[in-house]
Amino acid sequence: MAQVWKCSGLRWSDGGPVLVWSGGRRSPLARGKRVAFGVAEGDSQGGADGAAARGVRECVGARGHACPTRAPVSGRSTGARCEECARLDRAHSVAADTLADDPRPYHVYLAWFGPGMVKVGITAVERGPARLLEQGAVCFSWLGAGPLMAARRAEELLRAALRVPDRIPYGDKRAVRALLPATRAERAAGIEELHALSVALGGWPESLVPEPCQVVDHVGVFGLDGIPAAVGEVTELVPGGVVSGELVAAAGPDLHLATRRGVVVLDTRLLPGWELTAAGAGEEGQVRVPVREFVAPQGGLF
Repeated sequence: MAQVWKCSGLRWSDGGPVLVWSGGRRSPLARGKRVAFGVAEGDSQGGADGAAARGVRECVGARGHACPTRAPVSGRSTGARCEECARLDRAHSVAADTLADDPRPYHVYLAWFGPGMVKVGITAVERGPARLLEQGAVCFSWLGAGPLMAARRAEELLRAALRVPDRIPYGDKRAVRALLPATRAERAAGIEELHALSVALGGWPESLVPEPCQVVDHVGVFGLDGIPAAVGEVTELVPGGVVSGELVAAAGPDLHLATRRGVVVLDTRLLPGWELTAAGAGEEGQVRVPVREFVAPQGGLF
């Protein structure tokens, strides 16, 4: 039987993107690296204990605990959790606004993903820029720092007074990356203007300390300069499928892989829950999973 691994997802560190595997093994993802794996095929029937069959994507559980029923989940899900585990995972979550007593200081930030696409958000100060890398923010600036509830009030103030959203769908982020301005100054302009408007607002929480606008640009970190236009994106993995290609860029959870059919975008949030194997001999550059083709060219970057 072929050896199998389970991916826990993509993480960003000071050294760049890393794929993390069950058991703690880590695979750094340098540009030019070959990313290649197959999806295990298995039994069509589950085990006697009710466990999901091999060759089926299983729920990854919640808050460090395995799913008690090993429930099957959709191949298109970017959360890889069954309904019950998803509920438990969000029960004590800052992102879901269900955790109000976190004593840690929080940053309020502005993140820019392309022309006309800026969001406001919060992240624990101790995490530094990790949250912005995870979201694929092309550039960002801190707005202020303070207690969690003060950060939440500032976030709500920007939404109400300036109509700044706190969420932008990943599909929208990918679409506008093709339109990125060529220079850092052009990319920073939208953040700088909104930063000035934000700190000038009345009602700014007193316990939140404003921070100067210092735009951090991630185009170089992500490797977005001059990469080829993508021809499509993986929509799901399937048993027996194969993905193989050379890494040309990584932004947020997305890997941009040069394959035999052109550059294909793989959202690594589709990997957890599957049993993965080494790609077979002769599979180099192959993509044998469902791919949504882009109808029109995505521009000079993708």
